[in-house]
Amino acid sequence: MRHLLSAACGLVLTCALAGPGTAEDLAEKAAPLAAGAGPVVVELFTSQGCVSCPPADEFFASLTKDKRVIALSLHVDYWDYIGWEDSFGSAAFTERQKEYARTIGSRTIYTPQFIIGGVERIEGFDPEATLKALADHVAAKSPVTLVVTREGDNLVIRAKADPPLEAPARVELARYMPEATVDIERGENAGKIVTYRNIVTEWESLGDWAGQEPLEVSIPITGSNPAVVFIQDVSGKGAKAAGPGQIFAAAVAP
Repeated sequence: MRHLLSAACGLVLTCALAGPGTAEDLAEKAAPLAAGAGPVVVELFTSQGCVSCPPADEFFASLTKDKRVIALSLHVDYWDYIGWEDSFGSAAFTERQKEYARTIGSRTIYTPQFIIGGVERIEGFDPEATLKALADHVAAKSPVTLVVTREGDNLVIRAKADPPLEAPARVELARYMPEATVDIERGENAGKIVTYRNIVTEWESLGDWAGQEPLEVSIPITGSNPAVVFIQDVSGKGAKAAGPGQIFAAAVAP
């Protein structure tokens, strides 16, 4: 589903159902992690109110099982007007999707949409393109090494860049709910029961890191939901505007 940033009307995109074995397909097409590489962040922008999204949500569920992937499902709120308010929807996630669009000079946003490593944009549901992009990113090296640990009631983040970064990068923290099943009663998906996975419930930007000297920061953390930290370029280098770009490194707190 496509939306103009300034409007809420859209065009349904044709989607093929995810076939069986999507996790196995990734295993076949993605090489082992290269030296200096880490897990690849996959962001899925989705909505309980979007008729095109359930196949993508099912495919996304298979990606959550692969240790080379950190899969995050961000529910947007711009489909709520159709008749079903997404119980996980957030204006903040809609804004993040818009920021990705602005970075490349686009005036449109889509659901479903996969963003891989902060740079590859898969608009609509295209398993083959998604798996190919994942395979490329899994095999890529990164200058940033990131380690995240829980120490008592604190989350300790340590990072270093070799070579140093050319521009500051942003340190982001996301918390997610591993799984929830929703009985959708109204809207385009009325009557469907969908199990969602890795649903982002909290998002916080912790600040910018220059990427010259090693980073070590400790922040308080509560609750049992997993925490993901990632370091993302926001300089807009090679893009139309400053905004979210390449994710240099990511880690889930154990």
